[in-house]
Amino acid sequence: MDDRTIDSIFSGSLESLPPVSSKIVRIFTSSTFTDTTMERNTLMAKCYPRIKDYCREKHGLEFQVVDMRWGVRDEATDDHMTTELCMREIKNCQRLSMGPNFIVFLGQKYGYRPIPTYIVSSELQLICEELTSMGVDRALLDLWYKKDSNAVPPISVLQPISSILINFNNKRVPKLQAEDQAVWWDTLNKMQKLLRKAAASLGASNKMSKDDVHNYFMSVTEREVINGILNVKNTKNHCLAYVRYINNINLQNLKKASLFVDIINRSLDTESAKLLGDLRDTRLPNKMEASNSQKYTVEWIGREGLDIETHEEYLNHFISHFYKNVVKLVDRAMRKEDSSAQGQIVTEILQHLHACNNSVKIFYGREESCERIKRYMLGDSDKPLVLFGDGGCGKTSLLAKSASLVATEWFADKRPINVIRFLGTTPDSSALTATLISICQQISYNYMLPFENIPDDLVPLTAHFKQLLTYASVSQPLTLYLDSVDQLTGTQDSNKVSWIPTRLPPHCKIIISCANEPANPTVSHEYHVLCKMIDVEENFIEVTALGEDLAMNVIKMWMKTACRDLNNYQWRLVANAISKCSLPIFVKLVFAEICRWRSYTRPQETHLANTVMDSIMLLFERVEKQHGRILVFHALAYITASKSGLSESELEDLISLDDKVLDDVYQYHMPPVRRIPPLLWTRIRNDLPNYLSEREADGVNVMNWYHRQFRDTAKERYFKNMNMAIYFHSMIADYYLGIWGGGIPKPFRFTEIQRHRFGLTEKEGSADRKVPIQPLVFTSKDGLSKRYNLRKFGELPFHFVRSRRFKDLFEHVLFNYDWLHAKLSSCPLQAVLADFEDASTNTDDKEAKRELMLVADALRLGGAILAIYPNMLAPQLIGRLLPEIGGNPNIKMLLRACDSSGPKDCALIPVNHCLHTPGGPLKYSLEGHQFAVFAFCLTSDMRYMVSISTHFITFDLSTSDLTRDVNPGIEGIMQQLVLSPDNKWAAAYSNNNQTVLLNMLSSEFVVINSPFEENDGPVSGLHLLNQNLFITCKLRWAQFDMRGNLVDSREVPGENKDWEILTMEFFSPKDYNVIFWSGSINEMRLRLNSCRSGNYSKSQNFFSALAMNKARTKVYGCANEENFEVSIYEFIEDEASGDIHWSLLGSLPRYENDDKEILLQLRLDQHDRMLLGTAGKGFVIWDFGGKDQDGAEQRLTEGAMYLALPHGVRNITTRIMQSNSIMVSSKLDYAVAGVRKNLYVWCLSSGQLAKVLDAHFGRIIQLEALTIGNWNNVVTSSIDRSVKVWNINNIFEKVHVIDRHELQIDDISLSEVDIAVTVTRSCVGVWETRSGRLLSKLADSPLGAIVTHAEITPDGRYIISSETGKFLVWNRVSEQVVYRDDQPGIQQITLMDYGYKVLTVSVPNINQRDIIAAAGEETNRLTAIATVRSVPEGTIIFRFDFPIRMVTGLPFRQSVITADNANIVVCTVDKANKDCLGVYSATNGSFISKVLLKGCSMKEVFSLVPMPHKANQVAVISSEKGSIMDIKTKKHVRSIPKWGGSITRDGKCGLYAPTRGGLEMLELRKGTTVKTYIPKVAEGVFSVICIFTENDEYVAYYHSGRKTIRVFRTMDTEMIANYRLQAELTAIKSSKDGRAIVLGTVDGCMSVLAIVDPKKEEMIEYLNALPSRDINWKSKLAKMKARVGFKAAIRVATISSRYASKSKNGEGDEEEVLTDITEDVVPVAE
Repeated sequence: MDDRTIDSIFSGSLESLPPVSSKIVRIFTSSTFTDTTMERNTLMAKCYPRIKDYCREKHGLEFQVVDMRWGVRDEATDDHMTTELCMREIKNCQRLSMGPNFIVFLGQKYGYRPIPTYIVSSELQLICEELTSMGVDRALLDLWYKKDSNAVPPISVLQPISSILINFNNKRVPKLQAEDQAVWWDTLNKMQKLLRKAAASLGASNKMSKDDVHNYFMSVTEREVINGILNVKNTKNHCLAYVRYINNINLQNLKKASLFVDIINRSLDTESAKLLGDLRDTRLPNKMEASNSQKYTVEWIGREGLDIETHEEYLNHFISHFYKNVVKLVDRAMRKEDSSAQGQIVTEILQHLHACNNSVKIFYGREESCERIKRYMLGDSDKPLVLFGDGGCGKTSLLAKSASLVATEWFADKRPINVIRFLGTTPDSSALTATLISICQQISYNYMLPFENIPDDLVPLTAHFKQLLTYASVSQPLTLYLDSVDQLTGTQDSNKVSWIPTRLPPHCKIIISCANEPANPTVSHEYHVLCKMIDVEENFIEVTALGEDLAMNVIKMWMKTACRDLNNYQWRLVANAISKCSLPIFVKLVFAEICRWRSYTRPQETHLANTVMDSIMLLFERVEKQHGRILVFHALAYITASKSGLSESELEDLISLDDKVLDDVYQYHMPPVRRIPPLLWTRIRNDLPNYLSEREADGVNVMNWYHRQFRDTAKERYFKNMNMAIYFHSMIADYYLGIWGGGIPKPFRFTEIQRHRFGLTEKEGSADRKVPIQPLVFTSKDGLSKRYNLRKFGELPFHFVRSRRFKDLFEHVLFNYDWLHAKLSSCPLQAVLADFEDASTNTDDKEAKRELMLVADALRLGGAILAIYPNMLAPQLIGRLLPEIGGNPNIKMLLRACDSSGPKDCALIPVNHCLHTPGGPLKYSLEGHQFAVFAFCLTSDMRYMVSISTHFITFDLSTSDLTRDVNPGIEGIMQQLVLSPDNKWAAAYSNNNQTVLLNMLSSEFVVINSPFEENDGPVSGLHLLNQNLFITCKLRWAQFDMRGNLVDSREVPGENKDWEILTMEFFSPKDYNVIFWSGSINEMRLRLNSCRSGNYSKSQNFFSALAMNKARTKVYGCANEENFEVSIYEFIEDEASGDIHWSLLGSLPRYENDDKEILLQLRLDQHDRMLLGTAGKGFVIWDFGGKDQDGAEQRLTEGAMYLALPHGVRNITTRIMQSNSIMVSSKLDYAVAGVRKNLYVWCLSSGQLAKVLDAHFGRIIQLEALTIGNWNNVVTSSIDRSVKVWNINNIFEKVHVIDRHELQIDDISLSEVDIAVTVTRSCVGVWETRSGRLLSKLADSPLGAIVTHAEITPDGRYIISSETGKFLVWNRVSEQVVYRDDQPGIQQITLMDYGYKVLTVSVPNINQRDIIAAAGEETNRLTAIATVRSVPEGTIIFRFDFPIRMVTGLPFRQSVITADNANIVVCTVDKANKDCLGVYSATNGSFISKVLLKGCSMKEVFSLVPMPHKANQVAVISSEKGSIMDIKTKKHVRSIPKWGGSITRDGKCGLYAPTRGGLEMLELRKGTTVKTYIPKVAEGVFSVICIFTENDEYVAYYHSGRKTIRVFRTMDTEMIANYRLQAELTAIKSSKDGRAIVLGTVDGCMSVLAIVDPKKEEMIEYLNALPSRDINWKSKLAKMKARVGFKAAIRVATISSRYASKSKNGEGDEEEVLTDITEDVVPVAE
């Protein structure tokens, strides 16, 4: 394609379009029938399947062969359509095929030479006259040819054989059939002679041209070669020719020989031989390139002549030559195929332009609508134009027509850019994202903008698209035509049109069409949304039926174009039908039917229906009659049953697996390959033109019904019987399951007729159906590239459910790890969840439903992570579902698979339950905010939640999807979020006085700076109406329109000294309520004023809290100063004078202690039924009563119900009138409130606190009820950046608690016996690592302990910790302190000698360093004390002190012990106050030497690392290098640039992990990089933690920006895991055996992840042996606990009895008694 053509395609020009390239390789094979059977059968069995796989796997192309000699039965001969079908098919192959399209095999047979099916009547007249003049009888021609005057000009048609010889097709009576067939072949022979004789004579006398004469002599094969090769321009890229000569054909055996040469009257047919010779030896070689043709000469052998055994060598050469050449042509075509983004989009645009032209060709009339569209196009409307109407009313053609008029007439003087998309008809116009990308590419090309800037993500993509529209200019106007927007898939909102811009820039117009059928609300949904969005009536044009006159005119025009006519009687039938219905779709169906009527068609065969459905039924019936009922029924049923359509090859495969069809097709003969002949479907499809559309589904071109009416009719016709529907769904499921794919033979039964005819003894056979394998992923031979089998993902679950095969569904799909992983990797999460929902809706099995919902909810809870990291599937499922492993067979099967197959995708597998389990109270965790969620609002239909941090993020509450994310890009913290009543607008303001107004439908926003003067004070509130935004400050308010323009600004009337506006609420710019406050949080006074049409009310004073009902006619508030009793006021308006005021109605029942306990907030629930109060120490509920479901009055309580918080928990006020909220469940059984991080649940019948839920790990900011329909939920948002939706119905469900600390984990220490110790600020946690249980929390002083360090001895018996200036030794078993000592400022605890000694380093005056510095003493100099004690006695073995300097920003530099345990090396300072090393003996603490860091020019020492293989070397690490010092010689050995201190146990290698990103392994001898794990990437500066595991097999790398841990094999640098954490990591350690890593996170959880390297088989066994994988583990645990408890009781009993008996006697050795209870006695240091 040259550049000019490409430019014109991109601009949307409809002139001279090149053809479209397709995704199909379609080859027409031409040959004579009987002499090439062996070759064709071999190709079918051995070669075609290989080419098919090659095309599919290498290029993603469909491969089809059109072999018209196979599967052609007598029926096709009957109506003489074979030749015409062949020519039509050659055209199709040339049009569609990518690369090769025509292959011819020629031998020594010229082949079948039929007589023409159609002869122009005038020519037949000539022939008949010629015959008469020659004295020959022409009666035969008069009998068999009938004149059809409906053709223009009239033609004579050869009549179907069976219309004259009625037994020609009668297979039931073979004898009669044979007679009639003999008669026909004789008649044909006679007619051939008559026609040829006359033609030759006419040719001789020049009354007929040479070509016209040849027409009567030509064989079918020659005709094919002429059309397929001789008349083709470029044969080199599209055609192949094979010629085969057989030497020494044995003519004695005439029966055999006649298969290979033309025989006439028992001798060679010389005329045929001459014609063949001319074609084969002259015309073909002259046209074809030598590289594309191949000649073979073979010998005639034995009786058969040619046979697979005797000619094996020839066949093998032929097969491999065929394969190589076809593949070569395909590859060549694909190389030319522009597979760049630009090439793909050219293809896409072209398809739509062609479709547009095709629609325009058949468009007539509708002048009035065209005129309206013209007015819109040339006018100044800035909204899109909508064409709407019933399905099939002609919206598409009208849209296409307007596009063509713009290009040719309306904008003829400009260069318009037309973007035309018929949505849902092509691969890239079915889903919204793909469609928008292609539209953006088309616009960008025209305005010379790069494609790279086009985002892939829907939200920014929509914004980018709207931005591109602004490039439209006077000379280059931009017009978009979007047909059937209701056909789009993959839109995230519940509506499909919210992305359409509602305000267009100048010179840009958009026309869209969508269906609207009043009787069908689901179809009309999009239309109603559009009405809301585009609020202008004249922008909607209804497209109605054509009306009788226009419809008749259109049909007459179409008939004229088709060169057809009707007789008067037939025209009357048409007029009759059209008077009943004139929808264009009906008119089309009528036209297609009447085109087939001939002038001699009998009246009983010319029947028209009166409705669309009936005419489609008639069409189906006719096609069934013509092509066999079973075949058509099954073919169309498969298409109708499919979820999104079927490709041609899928349909052929399905029919080839369907023995009901094959038994029908092959009842009288045995096929060479048990597959359906492709020709059969081709013929059916030819009879359904334009009714099946090609569209894209899952990356493949599929056929589907173009109109909904066809699908409905097909369902009505073929699926009336449920069993039939199940049969088809089940067949499709088996196909995608691949059970017969890749050469597995499928058994079948022979039909009775076959057994009888072919003398078969056995009843059953089996045959390979040549259908492809169906893996989840196609991997290329080299294993590098992957293509997901999207068709399988889209169709298989759908058909399993519809065929009620739930066991298969669970095993292969929903509880199958590989399936879930593959589908998640290639499809959005919603697609995976939809499969679960579909199964759950369609099954009645309660247990299965529960399991389905558990897995779906687990995926939902992990949705935010899985969307970006699908490889996290196994860790997510295991981490959430382990507790459900018992009693849930499907979940157990899934988790087993996660353990065995998951590690290949992510080798970090949770050892135990460590994430929220679904099925409990938590329904979703909505993540996406980078900062705390300051506010959120629910839309009025409760479907969406709009939330704000620095972004506006909208979540769909029914699916938990993030549907919109808008970043307004303004600084500061957002203060308030409001929605307009129609939910179309949202607004928020920030603490730097900027307001953002956001259009929720289109994501467009404006930022408004404060409209007030400096001294008016900052912006303090917002209110939104559907048409106006109001902004308030101290005492003024400003009104804006929805484009962000200031309309008005006013001061609030009245005496307002010492008051400020708290909130204002507008009903219109003249009607509002305003609440004032003092401006100081310590003053509780409030004041309410109202204004209606300029009348201002008197002030009404309140205190502390007030609330209004929805109608704003009542106020509830505290009005007395002495207590917090709630009074009710009513709004009174005097209609005569317009005077307004608030009048006291009465007061509500008091709640206990209301004189002391302040009321902080009042709110009404969504139905105004309950008033909910927040008091200092609890909550108050007043119920005004309502009706229950049966209509009876119900009330919770007469008085005020007070729900007390536990002791010590209080409500605080955040702003005046705002505090913690409470809500009441929809069944009025529970109340739920959010206080601090927890949810408190009260039972309303008893008023008692029933449950406290640990909800967030940050304070809860807001809580709202979400109770509508059957939802009974509560939504909470928190400082921890998440919003959570809780299901109150599950609030008491057994929650599988994950043990965790209240505060973040600062450090972890591991023993060798599966016991770990964690440090949090308030306590030391003791954990069992195998089970993930927090065994105990240790703190010496339970209140106000500050823990800084803790270590556990390797044998797990003792824990050494530092807590609030004390040094403690704990006995872990008894959980008692066995030694304590004061030691302030501990900076380090390190175990020595296998835990029998401990080194502590403390800096007592570390907290006074600022004072010391201020006193002018030596800068930053402090003294550190190193103490070595014995464990557990705590005896001090030795002590020494040394000077240190603390560097701001650097933590304390830990001392280290050398590899031989002989020395302690500390970081101290020299005389010049520079860092240096001090070396002390590790046995007695004596000072050995000081090593100055001379030769290595260190700036700041970060840390010290003892070299593991050389006891006298210590590395000093700084920010840019590591320097190795020899502490014996005190010399600098060498420096290693970039080394960060991590080191292998052999001391040879270290790691370099800069905070900017990247990870390398350094060889520590030379300092060179030997391996790169992560190439250098600039990801911004983040904190990075990087460790080797204990046995140096793996490197673990944590990146705080991504919140991921990546694990690499040290040896081959392969990344085996990329694990995304739930919360930020604060501590990481490798387990002692190197099999796992232990993590501590901000939210106080400790998790253990096993490193299950796929290359290590034994790790799977390790997982299976874990307690968490044991179904009976819980009961075992309970038994164990009981046993421990029992033992403890025995112990206590023995001690007390011994003690008692001794003291009775008053003698005996007291010592002995005490030794038994030493665990309680604590020795105190001297």
